[in-house]
Amino acid sequence: MRAFTSLADLVDHVRAGKLGPDPAGERISVGFSTQQGVRHASRDQSYRNSVVSLRIGQAVGSCAVEPGTLDDGDVYDCVGASVAELLDHANSAIRLAALDAYLMNAHPHETSGAEQVTIPAGSSLDKSMARASAVVDLIEATPDSRVLVVGVVNSLLHHLRERGLPYVPCDLKGGRTEWDEPVATDASSALGDCDIVLASGMTVGNGSLEGLLGFGRQVVLFAQTGSAVLPWFIGGGVSAVSAEPFPFFWLDGGPTTIHLYRGEPK
Repeated sequence: MRAFTSLADLVDHVRAGKLGPDPAGERISVGFSTQQGVRHASRDQSYRNSVVSLRIGQAVGSCAVEPGTLDDGDVYDCVGASVAELLDHANSAIRLAALDAYLMNAHPHETSGAEQVTIPAGSSLDKSMARASAVVDLIEATPDSRVLVVGVVNSLLHHLRERGLPYVPCDLKGGRTEWDEPVATDASSALGDCDIVLASGMTVGNGSLEGLLGFGRQVVLFAQTGSAVLPWFIGGGVSAVSAEPFPFFWLDGGPTTIHLYRGEPK
């Protein structure tokens, strides 16, 4: 199977019906947004998340957006629209959520050959730490490997610290980590000093993924945004993907599932 190196090329293949049914005949049955705020017990920092999700059949595709930037009317207007129409939507988050739903419906994670990992029931912190451990396990690192973390998640940093792996935290929001480390805002300026990239699926949502694909070294992605999209980049600059479709671990205290890709999807 072809490994993609650009989102535009992947979308062109979907439009042409090369990766599944004609997108003009695939229609959105449900559209919704999820607004979340979290502060894990024992943690000092709070976070907000906003996600747009679209459903086709059994599949829900999602894309995170900056809180306060999503218009509810745009989400409601997606209901009944075809994927072909939404791939031309003015809102990039809706375009990606539609693409994600289409690919997940045509190629379910459960039939892709990915390793299914259950995140056990527990508190929000318990589940965050369990997911982070599984994600960090995807990294193939030597003791002196330096990791560029794009999209700061403190639970991931915890596991990198626990394994003695130095890292550079990077996030467009800037700020400081739980350990009072400064957070860089420009990933490209830090690439040359790092051996591995560990990046959020939000990089495909904000258009920064392709700048990482030419890194030439190991790129591992953890994806709630575009969880069915990003495995198609394995072999095209991406080494491994932790794909986490809706419902995400932070929505449910019970067991949830992530899918670990270390090779091309089937």
